[in-house]
Amino acid sequence: MSDLINHLIAGICSRSTTQTEAVGTQIGAMLPIDSVLALHGDLGAGKTTLVRGLASAWGIREPITSPTFNLYTIYIGKRQLVHFDAYRLSCSSDLDALMIEDFLLSPWCLAVEWPERISDALPENTWHLNLTINSDQTHTISLLKRDN
Repeated sequence: MSDLINHLIAGICSRSTTQTEAVGTQIGAMLPIDSVLALHGDLGAGKTTLVRGLASAWGIREPITSPTFNLYTIYIGKRQLVHFDAYRLSCSSDLDALMIEDFLLSPWCLAVEWPERISDALPENTWHLNLTINSDQTHTISLLKRDN
């Protein structure tokens, strides 16, 4: 396992949006192609900020914003990044109706905010990141330990 994964399992403390983006960039550099990244965390925990770092790792220069109102946004760089917000979905079958898998072009990453809304639709090899806001207003980014 890489040092980054070990640090993510232990939890990385971020004191700024710049640090959170840097963690996203590091994750983007090592994330396997054609991956789903589930971003768990409350409003303001840094999910979209982390996605900005992923985009930076893949040479995407467009501004990255929360896809809340349009459900998803597609960005093209060295990898196709689909930034998806599942907050307004009520169940996994709502995701099926969007047919996202039909337009994923390899190499891709599907970054899902509010993944608990569609947990049944996420593949087994999904990377799950928890983003939390601490009492001192720092943020912690942690990877749920995976078997593979």
